Amino acid sequence: MPTFEKHCEQTSHLLGDRFEQVHLWLDEFAGKEPYGMRHRRKRHHAAGIEEVRQMFGDAAANAARIHIEMDLREEGWTPSDPFPRDERHYIDIGFF
Repeated sequence: MPTFEKHCEQTSHLLGDRFEQVHLWLDEFAGKEPYGMRHRRKRHHAAGIEEVRQMFGDAAANAARIHIEMDLREEGWTPSDPFPRDERHYIDIGFF
């Protein structure tokens, strides 16, 4: 799993900002009951990106997409696969 620091380094490299608040928000449920590593289903999808956009703006939404794609790639996702729309779709396409 990419660490908080890896996510920050990637968005800093690509977007010129660490976007720490975005990474913290996306992974807020990580390791917490009842989710553990299954926390990604809560915010790692297009609906989560839109929430980030509403809270932090367009640039932050780009950072959220980068974060989510990094995590999805670890699960075997590729850009030719469907991008999860929301929590239900995230689970339906085989992620947890």
